[in-house]
Amino acid sequence: MTRIGPPPPGVITNTSRQGIVFPASHAIGRKYGRAFGGSSAAIGVDGVLRVLTFLHSFEPGGVERIALRLVRRWRDSGVDAPLFLGRTDGAMARDVGAGLDFVTPRRRWPGIAHWETIWMVATLPRAVRAMRPDMLFCAGNTYAFVAVMLKLILGRNCPPIVAKISNNLDRTDASWFYRFFYRIWLRLQGLAIDHFVGMEKPMRAEIVQCVGVSPARVAIIPDPALSEAQIMALRTPVAARPPVAGRRFVTIARLAPQKNLALMLRGFAAGSDPADTLTLFGEGPERPALEALAVTLGVADRVDFRGYVTDPAGRLGAYDMLLLSSDYEGVPAVILEGLAANIGIIATDCSRSMAALLQQGTLGTLVPVGDAAGFAAAIAQARPGAQDAHRTLHQARRFAIEQGADHYLRVMHSVLRRRAAPAPLCGEPVLPLL
Repeated sequence: MTRIGPPPPGVITNTSRQGIVFPASHAIGRKYGRAFGGSSAAIGVDGVLRVLTFLHSFEPGGVERIALRLVRRWRDSGVDAPLFLGRTDGAMARDVGAGLDFVTPRRRWPGIAHWETIWMVATLPRAVRAMRPDMLFCAGNTYAFVAVMLKLILGRNCPPIVAKISNNLDRTDASWFYRFFYRIWLRLQGLAIDHFVGMEKPMRAEIVQCVGVSPARVAIIPDPALSEAQIMALRTPVAARPPVAGRRFVTIARLAPQKNLALMLRGFAAGSDPADTLTLFGEGPERPALEALAVTLGVADRVDFRGYVTDPAGRLGAYDMLLLSSDYEGVPAVILEGLAANIGIIATDCSRSMAALLQQGTLGTLVPVGDAAGFAAAIAQARPGAQDAHRTLHQARRFAIEQGADHYLRVMHSVLRRRAAPAPLCGEPVLPLL
């Protein structure tokens, strides 16, 4: 019998939500140990697929929330699905991350929240060497730099990487100068990452064009942001909802520049009636500026900043219209939640997938990105209760995790079967497309 070696000194510990820290030898030597220096089986040590997901923390974010749900679902289906966290703080540890065991660095440098990507590049390779996963799951664009660096650091010993494209790649909101270098960066991702996942059908052409890979290296998996139970719960009418004179608008978003919530506030100020209200669920660095803007626009008494709450989607049934004002997105999970809740939707046309997602405007109103006047007009014309309940239910169910998690596993098995084929570095074009 080959002896499983001890973990590299001081590398990682296995930590639960309650803060229990196990010896590193337990985390690596028993749960995740594989023989160092020897050949490994094609899948796992006992024929079980091992998929390692890496996230910065439990800080709220749509990419992270869906990744945590996938990890839980994979574990429930018998997959060995370790989770690596760069740090252990964040509000999602109390809801979607509750009870999930994870692996994290034993020691931390000061202030890593401000340079968490560099921290992950410095610590994750050692964890990958120790755990020997069959597959790495890159949960979104935010983690693409880490994925590329892993390939550079680990070389031929790096497991194949499946990466989800979670944001728009066209970036028409940015300058031509930014887009030029961003396209070069996307092509570098195409050289390093083994397989890409788009979240809606229009993303296949977008990934092929922008990343420069063949269609065979792109899978389309409707983003598993919902579950059947959640969909049914969201469609349950809110009991005894108190009558109000005005319309109740709502958004769920990180208060960050990408979401362009200043445009939403300006649109609400210009297009709403005096009895209308706007509730914002979410936290982020722009909150003080947005609160000040609400005062300046004279709507502070009708805008409620609620901060982060557990299960914000579960509250959508108490509102009439969902708003989204982002400059760029992939397939926004909040739109899927709005469809599941069967409430009206007003959104910026912030990705190639938005028109398909809202069925060319049948399931919501699309406004050009950055168009404050158009957003205000859409708010002024919004009529609650106009959604087609059958169509919204059918569309929401396409994005259920019960199907999506299994689809990811089929893609990963397919990538492993092609592992003997030439690496992506062979025969792929490098020149950026403008």
